[in-house]
Amino acid sequence: MSDDRRSRSAEIARDKMAAQAFAIGLARAFGGALIFSLPILMTMEMWWLGFSMNNFRLALLLLLTIPLLIGLSHYMGFEDTFGFKDDALDAFVALAVGFVAGAAALALFSVIGPGISAHEIIGKISIQAVPGSIGAMFAQSELGGKEGKKEEKKRHAGYAGEIFIMAAGALFLAFNVAPTEEMILIAHQMSTWHSIALALVSLMIMHAFVYALEFQGTASIPPGTPFWSVFLRYTIVGYAVALLMSVYILWTFGRTEGLAFHQTISILVVLGFPSAVGAAAARLIL
Repeated sequence: MSDDRRSRSAEIARDKMAAQAFAIGLARAFGGALIFSLPILMTMEMWWLGFSMNNFRLALLLLLTIPLLIGLSHYMGFEDTFGFKDDALDAFVALAVGFVAGAAALALFSVIGPGISAHEIIGKISIQAVPGSIGAMFAQSELGGKEGKKEEKKRHAGYAGEIFIMAAGALFLAFNVAPTEEMILIAHQMSTWHSIALALVSLMIMHAFVYALEFQGTASIPPGTPFWSVFLRYTIVGYAVALLMSVYILWTFGRTEGLAFHQTISILVVLGFPSAVGAAAARLIL
């Protein structure tokens, strides 16, 4: 066999392996989209938001999802990437997966179909595409893949990368509960002291999840690092990030419109609890 034919055969084999790897990653992405967004796909409040929420806020949510997905692809995407272009491509693939998976599930549940306006169908699918696309990115971390590469990326994340990962986890978990009426009910039932206690418990859980309980994936603390330094740089900052993500989701869904300031704070603290758990858990699983 000539050198040209050998080279051609090797190139074909590499292309086949690359196509196979992409197909596996894509299948894994669909699995992640369904697993991580299934509770939202079957939540009635999310169906209502699809056609009742402000169009600008929905469009902004989709727009801001793109840089979030690019960052997630950089740290733990569903296939190996080697630069911004690859991460951006993976982000748009994940978003497409979110749209397709959401549309298929909603059609199967008879939430969308004949007799429903195009505006309502597009809105319902679009809002479901956000958690679905994030779930598609989570698939690499939770459903298999090249662990060595993921861990290498995580080790080189740095402080900014750690904060970004916490923001992604907070946003995802907040997205799951923010549309529900139960969140409003919990906030209505709580007193000021309940809110203070819940905020303190959120901080304690965040710190315990990531450092005190030594779960697998826990960030290592350099010897001699004082407690207050770790608590301020990660736990306090992480909780602040979780609250910021909560504020944005509440604004996006219009959950605080017409409420008094103290009611808004109470709802924010309630949503901040799952957001804080999501932020802490994200540092362990991503």
